[in-house]
Amino acid sequence: MTKFPHLKQDFAASLVVFLVALPLCVGVAVASGVPAELGLVTGIVGGIVTGLMRGSSLQVSGPAAGLTVLVFEAVQEFGLPALGVIVLATGLLQIAMGALKLGRYFRAISVSVVEGMLAGIGLVLIAGQLYSLIGTKAPESGLEKIAGLPGALVDAFGSTAALASLAVGVGTVAVLVLWKRLPAKARTVPGPLAAVGLATLAALVLDLPVATVEVQGLLGSIQPPSLGAFGDLANVGLLGTIVAFTLIASAESLFSAAAVDRLHDGPRTEYDRELLAQGAGNTVCGVLGALPMTAVIVRSAANVQAGARTKASRVLHGVWLLLFAALLPNLLAYIPLPALAGILVHAGAKLIPVRAIVPLWREHRGEALILVVTAVSIVAVSMFEGVLIGLALAVVKTAWEASHIRIDFVDKGAGPVLAYLSGNATFLRLPKILDSLEALPQDRPVELDLSGLHHLDHACRTALENWAERHSDAGTEPVRVTMAA
Repeated sequence: MTKFPHLKQDFAASLVVFLVALPLCVGVAVASGVPAELGLVTGIVGGIVTGLMRGSSLQVSGPAAGLTVLVFEAVQEFGLPALGVIVLATGLLQIAMGALKLGRYFRAISVSVVEGMLAGIGLVLIAGQLYSLIGTKAPESGLEKIAGLPGALVDAFGSTAALASLAVGVGTVAVLVLWKRLPAKARTVPGPLAAVGLATLAALVLDLPVATVEVQGLLGSIQPPSLGAFGDLANVGLLGTIVAFTLIASAESLFSAAAVDRLHDGPRTEYDRELLAQGAGNTVCGVLGALPMTAVIVRSAANVQAGARTKASRVLHGVWLLLFAALLPNLLAYIPLPALAGILVHAGAKLIPVRAIVPLWREHRGEALILVVTAVSIVAVSMFEGVLIGLALAVVKTAWEASHIRIDFVDKGAGPVLAYLSGNATFLRLPKILDSLEALPQDRPVELDLSGLHHLDHACRTALENWAERHSDAGTEPVRVTMAA
């Protein structure tokens, strides 16, 4: 035991994480439009391969609700065989970024963009899974999903099967919401497992006409990408999808690592090593034709709260997933699909920072606007374009704030007018600078003091020189300019 002093705590934590991960792995796979077993494969790889590597000691990786929408779109557009190529390329890019020590730079991404990205994913995920709750097919685009919901729900009330499916899904969400309020002893069983277990039991006992998970068997589901599938890399759309997978999976994993670090007092995350670990896991998942992985905050938080002390807990959770997939895969066939949809509706709702938006609007309206625009863009356009719009807005906002400038005038009534410029003079603030200077009396000499400027770009320098020449041409004394030392 001296070699593994925390084995007891890690063993107990691994069982809790396994019970949390099992329904989520299956639910994410089904929602992504791939065989349920591929979700388990990604969970196994996330536990055993990524879990053994250095980076974040208590963070748990696996298939994530945050990538569900992107994976579904990719499978619909390029087909399931191309998924392995996309995930493999994503893993190799993450390994390259980790080796080049680019992991730390993901911490520079605006938090509002990441929260907006997750909120947009959450909205699309909820809209799509509400159709699964009533056992019907969801439209493809985010806007169509939202616009079509009222009609779909009205139609559901005329169908016995749809009502049964809706009851199972709503019951699952209710159990998840109420589970936290139960006594601690009852909460020994994780909420997601309890919700799915109760839904499965209800469907069996009441013989409800609801769809259940299709089981293909672990080996039957694994489809390594063929050599022909790599020819799709010539497709520009596929390359864009790979970039989207890489950026979003990496950002989500590293932001999750920062959140997990705040939950415990153990070793801090090594961001570049964590990116390497995520890349290695996604490379293996790509070779197996499975779902992409990210670090998952729900599982990671459960791991920390269950008392995990080392990475042994996450590796063991991968072992338990492997044993389940190898020995008891047929149990999946009893799980109702609306129960999994309920799990993902609940997960999607947790991605939307409803409580944080109002305080953020009061204190930092620019950041709140970036969050909302990013989320709406993802719903209205697509995941990749929405994130790019959010990043562009964040860059523009930062550039605008970085170009802050102050202009002070001292006019004693006689002699020259003193104009002091301080801050950063960039082209973004040129209109303000020129409006202020051109409003000065033409018949008074001016002393322009630029010694308080931290930065003066070429556009501002040229504009100030031209203004000084025009003011001096009016017959007054030449403008005297004091530059920074």
